[in-house]
Amino acid sequence: MLGACGAWPGPGLATSGYLVRHDGFNLVMDLGTGTLANLQTHIGYDEIGAVVISHRHPDHCIDLYPLYIARRLHPGGLPPLPLVAPPGMLEGLTGLEDEEGARLMRAAFDVREVEPGASYGLGPFAVESRRMQHPPPTQGLRISADGAVLAYTGDTAPTPAIGEIGAGADLLVSEASWLDGQYARAQPIHLTARQAAEHATGAGAHRLMLTHFWPTNDREASRAQAAEAFDDDALLLASEGTTIEVGS
Repeated sequence: MLGACGAWPGPGLATSGYLVRHDGFNLVMDLGTGTLANLQTHIGYDEIGAVVISHRHPDHCIDLYPLYIARRLHPGGLPPLPLVAPPGMLEGLTGLEDEEGARLMRAAFDVREVEPGASYGLGPFAVESRRMQHPPPTQGLRISADGAVLAYTGDTAPTPAIGEIGAGADLLVSEASWLDGQYARAQPIHLTARQAAEHATGAGAHRLMLTHFWPTNDREASRAQAAEAFDDDALLLASEGTTIEVGS
């Protein structure tokens, strides 16, 4: 778990980012504010096998920019890094550079644009995606390897698609941005912790990890509300630096 905050990082924390490792392959799933620093406590930036981005909001992708700089200046150079994301994601980052810098950034990544709903392979992982209920095109992910299944909602409001990616998953990593009644009049673009738990129960997920917490919220309050709709013994809170074995 590289980062578990939504929107902006709390003190000493980071926004969305996860390192998924299997059979010697390092897959980075989202790379939000502060996650590249946390990533390097586990592996080098030059050891990433591929990156998959759920959507273009900065709290899920902004650290692609320092990753590009690091790879560009790496002694001897590095080959283009596979980057899978919904269409148009990279344009927001290339806009931070001049024309030459934008060209170099595009050259640093092997960009593979996919519409949410596509299936694809990355290293040893088979990935299925679904369109989540969030304003920009957002892919929720179902990642499988050797019989183990990890599901990740990205950002989303309540949607049946969570049940599709999370069906019987060994671990469902679900956004839980809000507490009950919080931002109740806002456009429905996120889940409460309780809603995340209800979706996990409906999907038959074996374990649920709550993440994407609003930085000013008490994470234990999120846990308490989720525990009313999901088995407390199988309920986890994402925390920067936590390592979880999926399928164990």
